[in-house]
Amino acid sequence: MNDFIAARSQMGLSLGFHIIFSCIGMVMPFFMAVSHYLYLKTGNEDYKNVTKAWSKGVAIFFATGAVSGTVLSFELGLLWPTFMEHAGPIFGMPFSLEGTAFFIEAIALGFYLYGWDKFNKWFHWFTGIVVGISGLVSGILVVAANAWMNAPAGFDYVNGKYTNIDPIKAMFNEAWFSQALHMSIAAFAATGFAVAGVHAFMILKKKNVEFHTKSFKIAVIFGTIAAVIQPLSGDHSAKFVAKTQPAKLAAMEALFHTEKAAPLVIGGIPDAKNQKVDYALELPGVLSFMAHGDFNAEVTGLDRIPKEDQPPVAITHFAFQIMVGLGTAMMGISFLYFIALWKKKNWLKQNWLLWLFAAATPMGFIAVEAGWVVTEVGRQPWIIKGIMRTADAVTPMPGIQYSFYLFSAVYVSLAVVVTFMLYRQIKMVPNLYDIPRQQTTVIKQNKIMTKIKKEEVSPVKI
Repeated sequence: MNDFIAARSQMGLSLGFHIIFSCIGMVMPFFMAVSHYLYLKTGNEDYKNVTKAWSKGVAIFFATGAVSGTVLSFELGLLWPTFMEHAGPIFGMPFSLEGTAFFIEAIALGFYLYGWDKFNKWFHWFTGIVVGISGLVSGILVVAANAWMNAPAGFDYVNGKYTNIDPIKAMFNEAWFSQALHMSIAAFAATGFAVAGVHAFMILKKKNVEFHTKSFKIAVIFGTIAAVIQPLSGDHSAKFVAKTQPAKLAAMEALFHTEKAAPLVIGGIPDAKNQKVDYALELPGVLSFMAHGDFNAEVTGLDRIPKEDQPPVAITHFAFQIMVGLGTAMMGISFLYFIALWKKKNWLKQNWLLWLFAAATPMGFIAVEAGWVVTEVGRQPWIIKGIMRTADAVTPMPGIQYSFYLFSAVYVSLAVVVTFMLYRQIKMVPNLYDIPRQQTTVIKQNKIMTKIKKEEVSPVKI
């Protein structure tokens, strides 16, 4: 493994782990706030128990997300010093604002976790809302910085020098809205399906059914709504990519030749040597319509992209197919759930629907990972599109591959620890929160009988 591949692999590994922590940290506080609100309005202790259980999960992912995010900030400077030297002053504003949002989130989370029975109940609930909003803003700001790499703005590039820098224009570049919208909805869909899937599995195992049913209903509403509207943001993003990054679109669709009425390719194995796609299902004209709103529009293929500027086709195409395929599956499951809510309420009591959600638990996060592969690999060979090549930005320091091995071990260990902590949290639910109904009834009856006996044996006063 050479130093260039090692640096890219380490950055990809770090981002791959961090994006999961970030998505959950952006979304779970909203689930927590909804269950807390339901507790405040109904007084149902089950909702309080759900809220407390989820708040501990939020704390776990906040801590791990903070650690992995800090590592990423160091890696930007250590692995890509040339990039940061030139790009830092231009797109540094969203990173600094993200730091502010992070501190607000940390303070609000501290208030929330330790504020039970200490603050006004509605102020306490509001601190949970602040955790969610600040986490979501943090994610959007980081995505804005990444979007700048795809659509650089806010500077003039003349004779190899960056002049007339405008950080505001850089932050609100052409790509930031489509990427932020797509990523935010993806986070809600992925986290909603993952949380709903875990609780669906626990319901199927007949463990703490009341607790997990309430949890499932909250998570599944977020996840299914997000999964259904996600294709709209995906269409918006695809049109933007077609306009500004034709090479990426061509790699996504494995479109080797520029053509009118370009087909949408479903599946298939790209054959770069023979410039074709094997075993694919093609829908004539659909790609032209999706990219340009016209079934006969011309779509730029890889034949118009210089060889040295072409992204890796196979990786980009497979990642895109995985993302779209899993997103479509999640949308289909969501429609089944909506039909169950609207017309077929008896489905809600049948195990097959719960098994669908349990099986879909990892789908959203696999789709998110695949989407980021499309975003990053599809931009290659550029780290700043059209301005700076990735190969020119990497550190000249030798021995990066050893750093990659070390960080791989660290992240695998972190994943094991987080998995263990979450598993333990789920296993602790019956002991901490969910006393079975019959046991609760027995406890109440015992208290009543004890009180009656005390009254019977108490001396009569004359």
